[in-house]
Amino acid sequence: MEHQTRFTVLNLELPPAPKSLGVYTPFLIDGNHIYISGHLPINSDGTLQRGKIGKDMDQEEGKLAARQVGLTIISTLIANLGSLNRIKRVIKVFGMVNATTDFEKQPYIINGCSELFVEIFGREQGIGVRSAFGVGSLPENVPVEIEAIFELAD
Repeated sequence: MEHQTRFTVLNLELPPAPKSLGVYTPFLIDGNHIYISGHLPINSDGTLQRGKIGKDMDQEEGKLAARQVGLTIISTLIANLGSLNRIKRVIKVFGMVNATTDFEKQPYIINGCSELFVEIFGREQGIGVRSAFGVGSLPENVPVEIEAIFELAD
């Protein structure tokens, strides 16, 4: 099944694609790779999800926030490529988790995004390499920030 068709069948609600609020671009093609800048959990109404995991939200809420970041990344891809069929595969997911110092389940949180990518791109093309680590704070007190690299289809 094509990526765009699979995405449509999932009937997921996308947030608006974020615009650059600083000196960077959210999306860059270089050769056959697409680089996605750090994205935040944007709700479908354009508002940000906020909070520190282990203090303001639990790990299940954090995992859902990471899924929402994944949807925000998908929104950026569609806005810039027109179709997810232009994606060959996920290369890398790099996740940062705003959590209390005793929180140790950062990979579980980032699974929210990784599992979404598997749903959309399939197991073979949806799993890439990944890093997940905790940080003391993130912009706007969001719980998760994720950047990603994708390979373009030929």
